[in-house]
Amino acid sequence: MVGGDVSSEGDVLAMFEAVDDELAPLTGFVNNAGVVAPQARLDTFTAARLHRIVAVNVVGAFLCAREAVKRMSTARGGGGGSIVNVSSAASRLGSPDEYIDYAATKGAIDTLTVGLAKEVGSEGIRVNAVRPGLIRTAIHGDGGEPGRVDRLGPGVPLGRGGEPEEVGALIAWLLSDDASYVSGAIVDVSGGR
Repeated sequence: MVGGDVSSEGDVLAMFEAVDDELAPLTGFVNNAGVVAPQARLDTFTAARLHRIVAVNVVGAFLCAREAVKRMSTARGGGGGSIVNVSSAASRLGSPDEYIDYAATKGAIDTLTVGLAKEVGSEGIRVNAVRPGLIRTAIHGDGGEPGRVDRLGPGVPLGRGGEPEEVGALIAWLLSDDASYVSGAIVDVSGGR
């Protein structure tokens, strides 16, 4: 595993250089880094909070996608591939009173997905996104409410929160050749919410 801070261009370059050195040519990339701050309303946000969330969730996603494209693009000598961006159902729900800053950054990921799919499709790269809803991950604890999925899950049309494996299965499919004609898609994994 290679670690780093995706909001740091130097770290992103180092991560991709390590991939170049240690792994086969890059054919699939999952753009999954994301952070939240404690649940709050906009009228309490600080500039520091906003800068950090945008730096990781938007700038980091763009930097990582850029490096993946450089390696996959047939126009640059690559063999093509698939990028899957991890957005959030928050991008269309807005997350009022909790995370409208996070929701806005995930809206940017939706736009990145559609635009980049059109930009690099002719270079052998498919770009798609998954939009998870209430999924049992540690991000809810980072926001100050580890039990958020338990609180909101019963209100989801399927009556529960989701599991990471349910999102992972869709990501694996989008990376696979079974999804060879899927690009520019944003697929909700949100239990109908």
